Amino acid sequence: MPKQSDNNNKEKQTCAACGHAGAGNYCSNCGQELELKRITVGGLFVDAFQVITNLDSGFFYTLKQLITRPGKMQWDYIHRERLKHQKPFSMLFICASIAALLRYWTFSALQQNMPGLNEAFFYKEYWVLIHIVLLPFYSLIIYLFYFKSKYNYAEVGILLMYTFSLLFLLSGITPLLKFISPTIDTVFVEFPLALVYAPLTMANFFKEKNRWLSFAKGVVVLVIIFILIQIIEDFVYEWVS
Repeated sequence: MPKQSDNNNKEKQTCAACGHAGAGNYCSNCGQELELKRITVGGLFVDAFQVITNLDSGFFYTLKQLITRPGKMQWDYIHRERLKHQKPFSMLFICASIAALLRYWTFSALQQNMPGLNEAFFYKEYWVLIHIVLLPFYSLIIYLFYFKSKYNYAEVGILLMYTFSLLFLLSGITPLLKFISPTIDTVFVEFPLALVYAPLTMANFFKEKNRWLSFAKGVVVLVIIFILIQIIEDFVYEWVS
């Protein structure tokens, strides 16, 4: 009697992305894994290694989703659909690189026109790096504030990596305003935008019953992070000056 294939022996599962029922490891309709494993810290390190060896497709799709569906895009990535999206470490790497290059070119030009502007040197060399180093601490703050949501630390890290990807791009664009008005403090542009975008992202992602309370918690988290980064920026600025 011929043996049945392994796929026939496996219990059929429904794909979270497209709803197609099938057996095996991958959906025969859209290609996504049928069983979405929970994201872990170990998995994040594997993802980080893949950034160096292979950048995924889907950058512009993910960027559009981050702009039009903040928080919902990250929720979809964890719970439903991962195939179409740029992976989080890859997305963060690309956006941080773009932001760092834009800031480098912008503040290099400002230094040439205004040689005494030490601020330009600091923001050109250190700003993006500081935020990347502090990202695990930001994730810990959000994890503690939304502890009852049952998301683990790695999943909160995914939320923040995607969120900071868009914020990094914003931080690369806003310094261009200094070519119009060199004395403008771009933090007064960046912070209000982040003050709306980040809490909205958290409210949409954590899906708490009281959305206004969730949004307010997001505002508190952002203010704490803002104060933290101001203290560290001042310390590093004094150190390198």
